[in-house]
Amino acid sequence: MMLEVGFPVLVTLYLLHRIEQKLDTLNDTILQITPTPILRTSL
Repeated sequence: MMLEVGFPVLVTLYLLHRIEQKLDTLNDTILQITPTPILRTSL
């Protein structure tokens, strides 16, 4: 039973870790290429 549950959990954690690193890189890149937004006051 442990092998049936443990392996998918291990693979899931590994993939989530890899995706998190890629999302951090993507977020940093987007922040670098976009201008700072101008704050607007609501009417």
